[in-house]
Amino acid sequence: MATARETARPPAATAAHPSFDVERVRQDFPILQERIHGRPLVYFDNAATSQKPRAVIEAERRFYENLCANVHRGVHWLSEHATQAYEDTRIKLQRFLNAADSREIIFVRGTTEAINLVASAYGRKNIQAGDEIIISGMEHHSNIVPWQMLCEEKGAYLKVAPVLDSGELDFEGFERLLNTRTRFVAMNHVSNVLGTINPAKRIVELAHQWNVPVLLDGAQAAPHLKVDVRALDCDFYTVSGHKLFAPTGIGALYGKTKWLEAMPPYQGGGDMIASVTFEKTTYNTIPYKFEAGTPNIAGTLGFSAAIDYLNDLKFESFAPYEHDLLVYATEAISRLDGVRIIGTAKEKAAVISFVMDNIHPHDVGTILDREGIAVRTGHHCAQPLMDRFNVPATTRASMAFYNTFEEVDALVKGIQGVKEFLG
Repeated sequence: MATARETARPPAATAAHPSFDVERVRQDFPILQERIHGRPLVYFDNAATSQKPRAVIEAERRFYENLCANVHRGVHWLSEHATQAYEDTRIKLQRFLNAADSREIIFVRGTTEAINLVASAYGRKNIQAGDEIIISGMEHHSNIVPWQMLCEEKGAYLKVAPVLDSGELDFEGFERLLNTRTRFVAMNHVSNVLGTINPAKRIVELAHQWNVPVLLDGAQAAPHLKVDVRALDCDFYTVSGHKLFAPTGIGALYGKTKWLEAMPPYQGGGDMIASVTFEKTTYNTIPYKFEAGTPNIAGTLGFSAAIDYLNDLKFESFAPYEHDLLVYATEAISRLDGVRIIGTAKEKAAVISFVMDNIHPHDVGTILDREGIAVRTGHHCAQPLMDRFNVPATTRASMAFYNTFEEVDALVKGIQGVKEFLG
């Protein structure tokens, strides 16, 4: 691998990326102007949550100032217009993910709730004693624990597809796990720890040969990749808004119509019903039968603004810039003595996890914070993956399109400072 010094750094979005002006984009994010401990904020914790553009912040404010009303309930002007804006967001998400129908988009709090919804509503109806569910060894706890709970309840078995030393899925190992007892596959599209981009389409194609439905955890993929659920042919796909430059507490589950119509409701309450008597309840149609109670309306309209923002920015514009940023950071960190990157897959999103000789990641994160650099340290809600690589934790630097090459330089300098202070 060429070193950072040997590789010419792409000018920050000028000659290398003439269609992407990172400095202009940064002006859209108010928090990036903040100073932490007297230093300019360098935010490399995007895999945990992304920062929000002014358009998203303003969308939530406008709802509360000008349109605050409940949806699907009132005949007055505010309620009708709030409902229209809420349902328009569903259509935007349908187009963003290229779903066949807006009814295939369910609003949830995030990927965690989306996976729990499927495990509960699909799993409890379709999984029986002795059945098998396959996940991978690189899953977030949100895509482990719900399936464990289901297996314990049903007497089913959780099977784990192995991870190679490179951080890539052992596809042959996954293939060997599929058999006549397999009833469901749930895997991440992009690893939150390793940045590995899994071969999602191949995973779905192979599972479908056994007539097994597939859920893809897209929490980390959607901010970096153009997602097309119909091209992937997955049965379920999850998105967390807060990782996609939208507010916290809002997300989406995509599900094929045939599955959603056959699944029982996940929760009971208002709006998910057609009629209620003390003797019997008739459930609403999809998507509403999965959306009990008053939803996060303000967050949904913020989600709408985030989708508009990304559509205006264009994936084809910022994705190449983001990739070059990842390559530059990988090469620069790889050059540092006593530093080892965990996860070297050929196909990666903008996530770098690393460990330092004889220095705990928590100490790394604390010292970097004093320099204004925000990274994530710990097991990243992926403890089995930490065990796989025989490390207690890692330091994770996760990037977005608003990060710069100069910020990568600051990170590298900060890591060197950690070594000098604690080494």
